[in-house]
Amino acid sequence: MFMLMLRCGLRLEEVANLSLAAIDWRRSRLYVFNGKGQKDRVVYISHDTYKALADYVKQRLSLRVKKVFLVQKGTRRGKPISVRGIQKRMEYYAKKAGLPVSCHQLRHTMATQLLNVDADLVSIQDLLGHSRIKTTQRYCRVSNLKVQRDYFNAMEEVMKRTAMNNNFA
Repeated sequence: MFMLMLRCGLRLEEVANLSLAAIDWRRSRLYVFNGKGQKDRVVYISHDTYKALADYVKQRLSLRVKKVFLVQKGTRRGKPISVRGIQKRMEYYAKKAGLPVSCHQLRHTMATQLLNVDADLVSIQDLLGHSRIKTTQRYCRVSNLKVQRDYFNAMEEVMKRTAMNNNFA
């Protein structure tokens, strides 16, 4: 569940509502139907997430239930997990690890990681399902390393162009 938020940028509700039919194993992608704003989108599954998801699906309790994630214990065993159930698990593991993390922060982290390795902001916008680029920009915290890399790459290009212009003068 958490890998889908961190690596695919899924929202909490999208993870809870994910169905087995929405996973395209052959193309390493999944379909988000009726995401926020009733929008559909395609997101891609990284290799590590693919493996984790495949391992989970192989061992899950029920083959008849269409939702991917099921409750594993108690009176609701075998039923689809709720949004609150996912949140409670995140709270439990965050507390256990001593980390102040939430489900939504995983989505922000994915966006920031993609931006910091030079993914195009419009591609990130599409993956997250945002209508407005400004929303995506708020998700992405540019690291100092990216700013530094962008600066030196841009300055190198400026210097090349300046040298070319000086040669023509």
